[in-house]
Amino acid sequence: MSQPPKGVSITKDWAKAIDGFIRHQADDLGRSAHTVRAYQGDLERVAEFAHEQKQGFNSMTLGFLKEWAAAERASGVSSSTVARRAACVRSFTSWCHEAGLLKTDVGVGLRVAPAHQKLPGVLKQQEAKSLLDSSLANVSDATNQTRRAVALRDWAMLELLYASGVRISELVGLDTGSVDFHSRTLRVLGKGNKQRTVPFGKPAEMALKTYLDEARPALQNQSSKKAMFLGARGARIDVRTARRCVTQALTRFGPTDVSGPHGLRHSAATHMLEGGADLRAVQELLGHSSLDTTQRYTHVTIERLREVFTQAHPRA
Repeated sequence: MSQPPKGVSITKDWAKAIDGFIRHQADDLGRSAHTVRAYQGDLERVAEFAHEQKQGFNSMTLGFLKEWAAAERASGVSSSTVARRAACVRSFTSWCHEAGLLKTDVGVGLRVAPAHQKLPGVLKQQEAKSLLDSSLANVSDATNQTRRAVALRDWAMLELLYASGVRISELVGLDTGSVDFHSRTLRVLGKGNKQRTVPFGKPAEMALKTYLDEARPALQNQSSKKAMFLGARGARIDVRTARRCVTQALTRFGPTDVSGPHGLRHSAATHMLEGGADLRAVQELLGHSSLDTTQRYTHVTIERLREVFTQAHPRA
């Protein structure tokens, strides 16, 4: 794509550089389609601002990039979004410099004030146990074979999400050959097509074996292929449906600080740290590329500790 995209006012040199960067992210680094679209949208905003300011690509400066970031904030864009877009720009200018499109990496000094990150909602350990127990109890309420199969599937998905801390997209991407019951591990394909091995416990093993023995045969058909978790029509369950199943289970359980599958991932990480797990081990388990991402879970455990201290200590 050497031509500017329709509806976006950017010059050919900006469009060519963006196209090269996007191809690098998609083809060389294996970024997801969602990430690639976000990068392209972010960079097109910068290029459009450059067009308005009559800023050429080759003469781009750090001062211009700071003006762009200030304009983003002034337009009402949230600080977290500006920080994310600035990170994209830094990656872009770094690649352009390495590719010989820019003489210097002008974006390396682009810094945006860190956004205040709301601490993720997590279940308490007893709440997690009660949620999973209630999901199992929901199986007995099923009125026919199909509903029982779906209930067993949902129970297995919840158990595995909490036991392993995998992302919902990673869960639905599992095949029947992804699980090793002998070692109780999963082979998970994560972000950037990076594969990792994730352990799970005995409760998740029981749920998964029950699902595979009783429920999956009732759901499968010719479209099932090797998919682990199936939808009601037999094909691999999609992310949206799986997310809805988890959300509905949480809603049935009752009011909590967790509203979806990512909350179970947060809860798994937090509970492991509360139990004394090493931070780098949790990083490896969750598939985080940066330890900084895992680090925020320590803030959650500190908040929990503070709550317990406030409630229990006589001189709190």
